[in-house]
Amino acid sequence: MSIAQRKFFTEITAMVDKDVIVSTTTGKTYSGTLAGVNPDTLSLVLSEAKDEKGKTLHRVFLNGNVVAQILSIEKPFDLKALADRLEKVFPTMVKLYEDKGFIWVMDKVKVTEKGVVEGSGPAAERVQRVYEQFISEIKGK
Repeated sequence: MSIAQRKFFTEITAMVDKDVIVSTTTGKTYSGTLAGVNPDTLSLVLSEAKDEKGKTLHRVFLNGNVVAQILSIEKPFDLKALADRLEKVFPTMVKLYEDKGFIWVMDKVKVTEKGVVEGSGPAAERVQRVYEQFISEIKGK
């Protein structure tokens, strides 16, 4: 698999659990949460979807052959901006793994767009406070 293919699959899998709009080659449009993707066929599962008439559907399974477009309607989480913020509090102790979707702080606290997911103690609590302040500022914009 080429680097470009890997990047494509990384991008599409990063959209899982995000709100999307999918247009099909049959002229239908669905908006909902991307629940799953088959990377081989690009078949999709949307949860809590709405069709173009506004009808709510619990699950929509779309064959990759009919998917014309997948539009992301959520702004992606700015992991780099969070890493920059953490760097001010923990100078030289922050490692950003943007392609993997997390930040390591002091080699023991792991932070994702959902907050601290690994680590405990005062350092993890401080990282969580920085994360929460960062999130509240984003939402305030």
